Amino acid sequence: MIVVSDTSPLNYLVLIGQEELLPKLFGRVIIPQIVFDELKGDGAPTMILEWIENLPAWVEIQQTNLIAAPSLDILDKGERDAILLAQELSADLVLLDDRQARNAAVDLGLTITGTVGVLDKASRTGLIDLRLVLKNLQNTNFYVANELIDKLLADSQKLL
Repeated sequence: MIVVSDTSPLNYLVLIGQEELLPKLFGRVIIPQIVFDELKGDGAPTMILEWIENLPAWVEIQQTNLIAAPSLDILDKGERDAILLAQELSADLVLLDDRQARNAAVDLGLTITGTVGVLDKASRTGLIDLRLVLKNLQNTNFYVANELIDKLLADSQKLL
């Protein structure tokens, strides 16, 4: 499975100590160089910097060779390059949290999920306690609508 990620999902999964879900669910994750650079940028939390310094073998950095269409100019560089790299590699999945980036990726025919989608998938496969992990996510500055959390928790209870 080819999975490409933007900065946000990696950032938040590391901050809540759930980054190891990615290789368990997808094997390897490919990131554009700009995403790597964003993760280690000025103001990055110590946890992220330590993770980047010891980048796991399941993370692969690749440069995209595609030129962005003008429609992608509204996105930040990490989102744009993640989408371009996903197109270039014919990725099975691209990990994006930003609404505009998700819409742009879907418009280009890409399959998407984000941080919450990764956690939901991990919960459905029995890897995590969704309630606890979502609580940890809410203790960061990640925004997720309460309605979505309620729905995910209700759905996870139906699986028990």
